[in-house]
Amino acid sequence: MIRDSIKAAQVTAMKSGDKERLAAVRLILAKIKDKDIELRTAAQTPDDDTLVVDVLQKMVKQRRESIAMYEQGGRPELAAAEASEVAVIESFLPQQLSEDETKAAIEAIKAEVGATGIRDMGKVIAELKARHGAVLDMGKASGLVKAALA
Repeated sequence: MIRDSIKAAQVTAMKSGDKERLAAVRLILAKIKDKDIELRTAAQTPDDDTLVVDVLQKMVKQRRESIAMYEQGGRPELAAAEASEVAVIESFLPQQLSEDETKAAIEAIKAEVGATGIRDMGKVIAELKARHGAVLDMGKASGLVKAALA
């Protein structure tokens, strides 16, 4: 389980004295704990790995947006700090599909769903997320789906 590997990474970072990695791992664990608390009242809870991957993907997206803002604002030192956090967070994410694999998955779903035009984009994206959500950057995938349906 991904959660266990994150906890093990926390212990390893403590023992090795890697303060930057330890801070990033603690931040990850705090976000996961927040999500667990949020889901206490939910009627249906997702699989643990699905939940953790979702939290990690959101964290990466937030960090990338921050990096862009820091670079525009002329703060390269803050952008570098965010980039190092992104590297730590991505180390826990499952291997992402390549662009070619993503296109192949889109074509297979497109044929299966019978998508012909841009109006069917929602169906294709919903199915793509259901099947490959943990190993896809949905921001990039939506652009590829749009191109495939255009």
